[in-house]
Amino acid sequence: MTSLSTPDTLDPSNPRAVAERSERLLRAVRTGEPTGWLREELATYDRAAIDGLVDDPDAATAFWLNVYNAIAQLELREDPDRLADKRSFFTADLVEIAGERLSLDAIEHGIIRGEQWPYGLGYVPWPFYSNAVSQWALDDVDYRIQFALNCGAASCPPIAAYTPGDLDDQLDAAARSYLDSTVQYDAESNVARLPRLCLWYRGDFGGRSGLRSMLERYEQVPPGAQPRLRYLSYDWAVVLDRFVERD
Repeated sequence: MTSLSTPDTLDPSNPRAVAERSERLLRAVRTGEPTGWLREELATYDRAAIDGLVDDPDAATAFWLNVYNAIAQLELREDPDRLADKRSFFTADLVEIAGERLSLDAIEHGIIRGEQWPYGLGYVPWPFYSNAVSQWALDDVDYRIQFALNCGAASCPPIAAYTPGDLDDQLDAAARSYLDSTVQYDAESNVARLPRLCLWYRGDFGGRSGLRSMLERYEQVPPGAQPRLRYLSYDWAVVLDRFVERD
């Protein structure tokens, strides 16, 4: 097996090979292997390599999830106090990809969430992203990505390395695991308390009806329960290296 710290040839015309590189970066973060050459490679990719991801949405989603999670971990390892100033942390340009400087917000809300305003609850498009972000933005928002992104806070979901061929199953596992560990359902009052992410991005989930369907899908409430929804607080304390065991 090629060492995580050993450069090898990348086929930029193959979106799944590009996605694999992001998985390799995240695995290097997990194991403590050097990441400098991988970050340098990201920065100097031929633009066509990243442009080509839009032709394979699973490869694109896996790539951007892995990059986001890797960069957040690396930056907070260097300075855990950065998360205290959330606006600065999420809007600062922390990674360069194919010559484009990107923030965590640009990756999450611009690319993965398809050019959404970070504070629009999933209902407000944001037309002010860069041309590159607009070109790389995914067409369809999958609410399960909210259970896959980790910005280093205690309430974030655990981190996994995502792969295009297994993406649907991996996102399903991430959603079920996070909901199992966070949702609180009181059958007597028929009230479900959901993670705060479900409030912040409720439009991505299809509003209240979509959230109720999600709770049923992942067996958090009985079939047909139609619970009243409440939302839990979010713990912003920095907790790093929370990787799932399957990696």
